[in-house]
This record gives sequence, C-alpha cells and structure tokens, in this order.
Amino acid sequence: MTGAERLPRHDADEGPGAGRGGDGADGGRARGADRSGGGPTATHRGTRGPDGTDTGVPLPPAPGPVPPALEHRVLMSLLGAWALAACSPEETEAVEAHLGECGRCADEARRLRRAVGLLHPAESLDLDPGLRARVLDSCLGRRPPRIPVPEWAAPYDTETARLDALLQDMGDAEWHTPVRLRWFDGRGPANRRTTVAGVIAHLLAVDGLVAAALGLRDPLGGTAGGDGTPRGRTEAYWRASPFPPTRAVRAPWREQAHGLVRTASFTGQDPGAEEPVVSYGRFGLPLRDAMLDRAFECWVHAKDIADAVDYPYQPPAPRHVHGMIDLAARMLPAVLAERRRAGLAPPGRTRHLVPAGEPGRSVRLEIEGAGGGEWLIALDSPGAVASAEQEVAHVVLDATEFCRLAAGHVPPQETAVGQVGDREAVADVLHAAAALSRM
Repeated sequence: MTGAERLPRHDADEGPGAGRGGDGADGGRARGADRSGGGPTATHRGTRGPDGTDTGVPLPPAPGPVPPALEHRVLMSLLGAWALAACSPEETEAVEAHLGECGRCADEARRLRRAVGLLHPAESLDLDPGLRARVLDSCLGRRPPRIPVPEWAAPYDTETARLDALLQDMGDAEWHTPVRLRWFDGRGPANRRTTVAGVIAHLLAVDGLVAAALGLRDPLGGTAGGDGTPRGRTEAYWRASPFPPTRAVRAPWREQAHGLVRTASFTGQDPGAEEPVVSYGRFGLPLRDAMLDRAFECWVHAKDIADAVDYPYQPPAPRHVHGMIDLAARMLPAVLAERRRAGLAPPGRTRHLVPAGEPGRSVRLEIEGAGGGEWLIALDSPGAVASAEQEVAHVVLDATEFCRLAAGHVPPQETAVGQVGDREAVADVLHAAAALSRM
C-alpha cells in the first residue's frame, strides 16, 4: 500500500482540502476557511515549535507607543498645563512618568494643583434664586402669556415655588423636624416651637387672609379665626387639626398659592377696578403690598425650615429683595406712631407733632448690598413728609441684616449697624423695624 493510500479518508461534506496541508491550492482554501472559522490568522499569531509548526499559543500583544522622551526643562514647563488638564495624552503620560522620578517637580505639581483648586472653588448645587425669573423672562419674551403674572405678584410666585422645591424631596420623618418660629413682639424677642409641617400650616392659614380678600376659599373654613390676626388664625388652625400637621399639608398650601397667583393675575388686568385691601386684624394692606408681605414671610420661613433640616437656602433675587425692603421702609412711620401710642417708646423722648403733609424730622435709612437703596423715614407722624433738610440721623445696614431685623431674627440692640446723628432716633427706627415681625 502506498504512502498516499495510508492518509485517512474524509467525508464529502467536509469540503475539498479539509484536513490537508497548506502547500497546494487546496491548502490555500483551507487557510481561507481558517480566517472565517477562528484558526490562526494575521490577527492571531502563534509561537512556532522546534519543527516549525504552530503551537497555538498566542504571542504577547505588540507594545504601545513609547512616551516621547522630553528634556527635564521641557517637562517642567508643562507642569502648569498639566495642572489645568490642558496637556495632550502623550504629554500627560510623559509628565506623570517624570513626576514619579523627580521629587522637585512632584512638589511643584502639588502646589500647582492646589492653586487650580483655588481658582475653581466648588460651586453650590443649589440653583441661583434668580434663575427661575430669568428662564421665565426668556420664555415669556418668546411667547407672551395671555394673562401675565403682575410684577407685584412675581416675588410671591417665585418664593412659593422655591419653598415647594425644597419640600418636594423631604422624607416623612423630616416633616416632623422641630422648627422654632421667632419674632419681636414690641417688648422683646418671642418664639414658638413647631415642626416643618406646622410652619407650612402657618403659611396656609395666614395666606388665607389674602385668599379671603380675593373671594377664594378660606382654609380655616368654618373654624373661628381667633382675633383675625396671623397668630390668632395660626393657633386656631393648629387647634382645629385632630392630629399634628403632616406632609399632607403641602398639597392644600401649594394649591392655595397657585390660586392666589392666578386670581391676582386676573385682578391686575382691570386698571379701573378698586384694589382689594387685605385685613390683618389690627391693620390692612393693599393687595399689592400684601402679596409682597407674603413673599417675604414665605422666604423667612423657608429659611427657618432649611436651617432645621441643615440645607442651604439663598436669598431671593435682588429686585425682589428691594421690593420687600421698600415695603418695610414705607411701613416704618406707622409702626413708630403705633409704638408711641402703646407706650413702647423709651421715656424721655422729644416728640414733635407735625401736621399731615408737612415736612418733619427724618432718618436716612441706607441699605447696602443686593436689593439695597436709600429711604427717608419720617419720625414724628405717619402723615408727615420725610425731609432731607430735617435729617437728624443716618443709619446704614446690610440688606440681609435688615431683613433679619424685620423678621425678628435678631434683636435691635444686636443688629450690626452703622449710625451717625441722633442715637435716640436711630434706636426708634431699629425697634420699629423689629416690630414689623410677627408670628
């Protein structure tokens, strides 16, 4: 039997050349089959045994590109760009390889990285308070609303939206976090302990004063609203609840806030309509001022809640802060007169009775910072005209410090204030500003 006849036979379905060597034409077809079937190919190189056959053991991959060999002075000049992550991949690899060998350059690289950290401080994850207003202005500039929100209602719209965003992510337990409400009752600091949910119930009850003035449903319903003051309504609402307020209070508060903005927008469309007056029990405010007052209290209590749950909370947009300070400055003469009638002004004051419409003694109130400005405060009568010629004192406060004073969060005697002139007049104005606060 010949050697050729000793080769093993193959079935027909294995195809021509299957199992044969690679020397002939059939062998070429076999190599082609290997390329599609997983055999040794140009991308699968194997090592060769002593007899030249392929052992099937893959060779190690070819080495990657070698980092460029750069001189020491060149690598030093690249440290600044490396710290700013401005090097090319090759330069970065070369610099980092060098830093493992050169202690001097490694120290310099650490100093540069720290300097870059100072140039790019970590930014707060909280949104800019003015972002919502800017986005709305941009959207409304492209497609004006059929019924726009009046400018005087925008602060309340913005502050309720910001507070609602803070409440949205709170867990059930956080709604029962203790919160201490603080104010100045005319004689000294006062406070009341409640919870996050209790604060929202307080806002719901007091915002109900505006709702009633606009003809909307009063959240107290048939419940007696105490003496009609914000504190009386709040205490009545708390007493009427069979259980302490929970996160369920968010829905009615949010719905009422939307209703107030919507109704105020329609109310502002008729220039001939008489502006409603919102009663606070012992005094009243025009609707526009009442909406600004509610925006201020919403911000103050949102900050109380944020402090209680250890969350940062930024002040309102500067133009909204300016409106809130302007309202407080316009209310100061009436509060000064009320304090005198109640005997709360310190004894020994010289009182000048000024007829309504006549110029009288005045204090210049200067508020620095975002939303600040200057106001002349009439001292002797709510009907007197503030006069620069009869200015007796000049008071300077930071905008945030003045808002904390007006919210009753800092006593008048502890307020950081700059003052020139009649110290008694300055003390009168500071105490009157603190008396603006209430529960």
